[in-house]
Amino acid sequence: MEDASPRTDTSTDGDAEDRNQGYEMGISNAIAASDSSDRSKDKTLDQKTLRRLAQNREAARKSRLRKKAYVQQLESSRLKLTQLEQELQRARQQGIFISSSGDQPQTTAGNGALAFDVEYARWLEEQNRQINELRTAVNSHAGDTELRTVVDSVITHFDDVFRLKGNAAKTDVFHILSGMWKTPSERCFMWIGGFRSSELLKLLVNQLEPLTEQQLVGIFNLQQSSQQAEDALSQGMEALQQSLAETLANGSPSSSGSSGNVANYMGQMAMAMGKLGTLEGFVRQADNLRQQTLQQMHRILTTRQSARALLAVNDYFSRLRALSSLWLARPRE
Repeated sequence: MEDASPRTDTSTDGDAEDRNQGYEMGISNAIAASDSSDRSKDKTLDQKTLRRLAQNREAARKSRLRKKAYVQQLESSRLKLTQLEQELQRARQQGIFISSSGDQPQTTAGNGALAFDVEYARWLEEQNRQINELRTAVNSHAGDTELRTVVDSVITHFDDVFRLKGNAAKTDVFHILSGMWKTPSERCFMWIGGFRSSELLKLLVNQLEPLTEQQLVGIFNLQQSSQQAEDALSQGMEALQQSLAETLANGSPSSSGSSGNVANYMGQMAMAMGKLGTLEGFVRQADNLRQQTLQQMHRILTTRQSARALLAVNDYFSRLRALSSLWLARPRE
């Protein structure tokens, strides 16, 4: 028993030491595993960060390329516009119209539509000159007499374009109705070959404040009368289209070339041609409405208000033309 006691103590101490060593090794392993896990996480985070940075750099590179392409397209459109203006200037000097598609030049006397396009471009150029003169007079606070002279000149210049359209409608009414002499965005808002007077008055009211009560009543009444006239003309156009469609659809099918079928066909076409002849009258009435609206607006407003109104009208259509240029030059992916 005395010999056994020391051996028991030694065994106990050894076990404790072994346990301590195992515990320390466990702690060391845990710390090592934790460090390894942290390094793994850091490595994963670094990879994600690198991927994100790479994606951001790629997105920025593509954005720069798109922007560069957009700027190049705008510059190309500007050069094309300059080229067309130069061609138009040469056409005016030579008395012919040169198309941008490279077709052979045609005499203006032989094509009413092309002749009108040339005349309209000339009218637009002169309008821009007069508008610049009007803007200068307004900004320099010119006297009423001088300002009235410039305003009257701009109003009279609008009469010229209505005269040009009336003459063109006699030779090719479809060209005027289609608005192919306008930019695409302008055509989007066209009504019977031009702008809606009532819609234009709505846009101008906010630009002309402050207005007297009498002026507000006058503008409101002018807008209402313009709207009623537009509605009547629109209904007339719809009735004409319906009648024309029925005339073309009611013809009997021709299965042979008999004289009766030929006569029927010719009679049908004669009726359709007669109905198409009224289109010129609709264009003329619509332009008369636009012309009278501008003149009535000029009578209701003071000279300076009329000047501001004309500048606002010009700015609106200029923005529409600029919108067309930007739309055509937009990046396409």
